[in-house]
Amino acid sequence: MITLYDTTLRDGTQGEGVALTVHDKLRITALLDDFGVQVIEGGWPGSNPKDADFFREVRRLSLGHARIAAFGSTCRVGLPPEQDPNLAALLAAETPIVTIFGKSSERHVRKVLRTDLDTNLRLIEQSVAHLKSCGREVVYDAEHFFDGLLDNGDYALATLRAAEAGGADCIVLCDTNGGMLPWDVESAFARAGNTVRTPLGVHTHNDSGCAVANSLAAIRAGSTHVQGTINGIGERCGNADLVAIVANLELKLGCRVLSDGQLRKLAEMARCVGEIANMALPGAAPYVGRSAFAHKAGVHVAAQRRDDGAYEHVHPDTVGNTRRVLVSELSGRGNLYCKADEFGLEDHESTEKLVARIKELESRGFSFEAAEASVELMMRRERAQHQPFFELIDYVVVVEHRAGRGHLAEASIKIRIGKELFHTVSDGVGPVAALDAALRKALVSVYPQIDTFRLADYKVRILDSHAATGALTRVLIDSSDGHTRWTTVGASRNIIEASWQALYDSIEYGLLRAAGSPGAKSSEQAA
Repeated sequence: MITLYDTTLRDGTQGEGVALTVHDKLRITALLDDFGVQVIEGGWPGSNPKDADFFREVRRLSLGHARIAAFGSTCRVGLPPEQDPNLAALLAAETPIVTIFGKSSERHVRKVLRTDLDTNLRLIEQSVAHLKSCGREVVYDAEHFFDGLLDNGDYALATLRAAEAGGADCIVLCDTNGGMLPWDVESAFARAGNTVRTPLGVHTHNDSGCAVANSLAAIRAGSTHVQGTINGIGERCGNADLVAIVANLELKLGCRVLSDGQLRKLAEMARCVGEIANMALPGAAPYVGRSAFAHKAGVHVAAQRRDDGAYEHVHPDTVGNTRRVLVSELSGRGNLYCKADEFGLEDHESTEKLVARIKELESRGFSFEAAEASVELMMRRERAQHQPFFELIDYVVVVEHRAGRGHLAEASIKIRIGKELFHTVSDGVGPVAALDAALRKALVSVYPQIDTFRLADYKVRILDSHAATGALTRVLIDSSDGHTRWTTVGASRNIIEASWQALYDSIEYGLLRAAGSPGAKSSEQAA
């Protein structure tokens, strides 16, 4: 059995840009417990008041799977363990598990700890023994073990024997600098396994891009305890990504580390932790990223349609993710067939005509990968029975500076709904805001549901900056009705025209949804 040891709340918070409140840490603890993590390292109670508060508050949680660990260091040079404030804080946290780190590298003993080698060995053994005598389960993190093994192998192994002599329940070999490769890890575990009988664990960092691979190599070499953080957050280049480790253990190595059905919660758990930590989950994150099962090339999509999983190493459902087919200039007919099925458009005849159209539009600056609402509207407009909700006659947008009033943007718009003509004028903080307001004013009497639509995001990208003020501009608009979210696109050398294209699609798609189109729901994203 492999023990999953999560250190997101401690080592993860050492990553640049990561800051968790006590409430955040409690929420993540509950998520990890529900997922099935066995040990959650809560922080360093001797280092800051926030972590001390967490250990006090976490006692109120009713945890079903996880046990909490407090983290700290061996006692200070010159202090007996019984008088060391750091060890006292660890015991005061009242956690069933205490994890302490000690120096494994001669270089660190002499230059960082500034003591002699024998003294360091005594610090390790006595610190572990003191915590054991107080009834704690002790995990010993052998900091810089792999570097120390290369520097002075005999001494690095002696530190493990010291931890074992103190009674450590698990000895974790740490690639603290993150520079090892999988074969380095395997050989080091072989040497450690021949030195001590205590169960071994692994803790790796990702500075060489090998943290997950190194963790798996350690497990193959005999490690029964693996440490990591959710989504690999952590100091410098991050820690081993526990998400990828769990998936690989279950799906590739056949190691059961979770209860039945829990692996399907993997993607949701990773995204939730990312949101709480304000660290968006990378789209290309293995197994759980939005792009992990996204297919763009026409050849790939055609193969997928003929043989489900032809271009997937596992089925997305196994980890709670979903397959996505992207539409772009690289698309073939299969991509659009898939999207037509997704949108509930069973007639593929009109769909086939769009392949050349999409390629032509993308050559003019459009990008449909993220703008699925625009793709669906294009498909529907090709159908004979499609009836637009409104028709643009013309618009005028004026931006001027008036003395005493500053800048003013005003838009005038004429649209036709059925046989009726609407002409409205509105102002705004800028030309796009004015155009949006004028369009809404014209539509609201016929389509009152438009009051629920909100512009959630507005992105502008300059595609050929060498053209200066004549550059091609792409506009993406994210809209929401409070429940769902959709994205539309426009592109032009005139930023107002590009904005209008995206705005027009945004409003029409929202009205399509509100009218209960059967396909509209398939391309929604939760708001």
